[in-house]
Amino acid sequence: MAFGVKREELIAWKKSVENGKISFLTHYWQDERFPGCNTVTKVGCSDIDKLAEWGKQYQLLPQWIHRDETYPHFDLFGEKQREILLAERKEEQLSRFSLI
Repeated sequence: MAFGVKREELIAWKKSVENGKISFLTHYWQDERFPGCNTVTKVGCSDIDKLAEWGKQYQLLPQWIHRDETYPHFDLFGEKQREILLAERKEEQLSRFSLI
């Protein structure tokens, strides 16, 4: 279940992904499979090769890409999420979701 994201943010993320840009969307999230993780960052790009290449710098394997037909993305959570958001200078998302 996702919450804490504004409709406008989701629409902007989807457009950016569709346009082949590496795009970040963080939101609150609950999934019993991942206890202790209450946020997730979706890093998407419609160009799967570009997304896979981007992920290499963070040791993200191409097989971890959620191959959604329209919005392929990596799901980041936990320490890896924080590490990547810091490296990508996503201060607003880090602050807003208390990840720093």
